[in-house]
Amino acid sequence: MAAARSSLLCRCNFLVHKNLCVRAGVLWKQPPSRTFFSDRKKLHTAPVGQVFRLRPFHVLVATGGGYAGYRKYEDYKLEQLEKRGIEVPVKLASEWEVALYKSVPTRLLSRAWGRLNQVELPTWLRKPVYSLYIWTFGVNMKEAAVEDLHHYRNLSEFFRRKLKPQARPVCCVHSVISPSDGKILNFGQVKNCEVEQVKGVTYSLESFLGPRISTEEMHFSQAPTGNSFQQQLVTKEGNELYHCVIYLAPGDYHCFHSPTDWTVSHRRHFPAVGATNVGSIRIYFDQDLHTNSPSYSKGSYNDFSFISNNNKEGIPMRKGEHLGEFNLGSTIVLIFEAPKDFKFNLKAGQKIRFGEALGSL
Repeated sequence: MAAARSSLLCRCNFLVHKNLCVRAGVLWKQPPSRTFFSDRKKLHTAPVGQVFRLRPFHVLVATGGGYAGYRKYEDYKLEQLEKRGIEVPVKLASEWEVALYKSVPTRLLSRAWGRLNQVELPTWLRKPVYSLYIWTFGVNMKEAAVEDLHHYRNLSEFFRRKLKPQARPVCCVHSVISPSDGKILNFGQVKNCEVEQVKGVTYSLESFLGPRISTEEMHFSQAPTGNSFQQQLVTKEGNELYHCVIYLAPGDYHCFHSPTDWTVSHRRHFPAVGATNVGSIRIYFDQDLHTNSPSYSKGSYNDFSFISNNNKEGIPMRKGEHLGEFNLGSTIVLIFEAPKDFKFNLKAGQKIRFGEALGSL
């Protein structure tokens, strides 16, 4: 039985998509203070408008808290319906919701939210803040390597918390496992050169992955040629291309791992993909990767090869090995090739945890 081969781009390549938020600063101009004289004593009042000034931090906290409460209430209603065996229909945004979302300065908010999450909290404030986060998003701290909430200096560290080694056993029977915790949005065999429903959008393979890397750069001499872009990505005759989309909620474990045994030979980084309140992506073995850059050209990408004179093979990865981590919200799109008899053992909308099998041969 042939083993399924996996990659995050095509063959042994790595693809990084990242939302970009432009830098923005707010200039607060100090209004003139008013001066009064009374019996030769000069009296100064506070600057006009200072008392009632709303600061960005307060707006972010109020907005974020209100949104978190709303989401918690919506999740509670869905849980009650699921317990009663009622199928929850897919909710589509209305025209006014789409128009409202388009009017929101998402890049500015994403960068501001990222900065806010890196602010070091005083020790006495950490437990109440993290406890609210735990309650809102259903975080299971029993699995965390460090359960003491005072250990995490800021929300970003708490978000990227590591798990106890035994919390996620890796399936040793099947060759392709889930690289992360999350919810299964879409999965299946790639058809019509399309990747279905990533952030609510269906992409063509070529627009999502970018132009195919040449055989010389890939160091694959036996790669077959095909008429379509999809056929050109398959390296072995008899294999098919598959995809799986996993959404990581705010309460999920946000490190991701190798889904199979493979070798990374190439990385392609797209600096901007539509996602709100996303911080950065870190790849442990790739120190040259810097996501969330303030300057970029729309539609641009950059490539990096791990093949060199000193390294003819690339970066070997073992199934379940730590691969990287997300800062704030994230979605994983796993694209891999496997024999035609590969079958997914999944349902759309189900929760999955890192280490569990995606399918079987």
